[in-house]
Amino acid sequence: MNGGDIAGDEDYHEYTEKFFARWAPVYNIMEILASGVRKKAASLVAAPSGTRILDVATGTGRQAFAFAGKGLDVTGVDISGDMLRIAIRDNRYPDARFFRADATALPFRDGLFDAGCISFALHDMPLDARRKALAELLRVTKSDGTLIVVDYALPEGRARRWLIYRLIRAYESRYYPEFVGSDLRGLLSGAGVEIKRSQRVLMGAGVIVVAKRVIRK
Repeated sequence: MNGGDIAGDEDYHEYTEKFFARWAPVYNIMEILASGVRKKAASLVAAPSGTRILDVATGTGRQAFAFAGKGLDVTGVDISGDMLRIAIRDNRYPDARFFRADATALPFRDGLFDAGCISFALHDMPLDARRKALAELLRVTKSDGTLIVVDYALPEGRARRWLIYRLIRAYESRYYPEFVGSDLRGLLSGAGVEIKRSQRVLMGAGVIVVAKRVIRK
């Protein structure tokens, strides 16, 4: 695994692996709340059976399983060996496979996948890592491929925003506060992504973005 240094946060990889090593045994309990979001994200990929999709930062594989349930050919990667062991243990799909890899340095050739997804993972990265992860996801996805980005957002209304922020902040990584206050649309646009559809989920506390890669001349 070779992620290189992330500017301004040299211990990002070590912190992330330790963080998810602690959470791995109970992570699927929290996943119950996100199960509907996983299915919704998978339903937004209008692709025929056998389409190759990469699920970056797959965790315990729940988003990958949602794609596999639609007949897609899924590759899931994650930096955390503890999370991947659970994904591999729970995998019941012949067209789903899992590998350990860093989102910021994916071990795949350009344009290998028909579609790419990063779900509830950008908020666990410092800004430079987010940019690198998106650049890598775009690199390994075909130029006309679909991109699915799922992550946290803040709902409308001051009271709800205050409550949701503090609830999620209590268990999420140290990168969540900066991420949730940042401009996700701007980040995607800067990476070369054209947003086709954006849908709020989890009563406004999350968002699913469907996008296409922009071919710049």
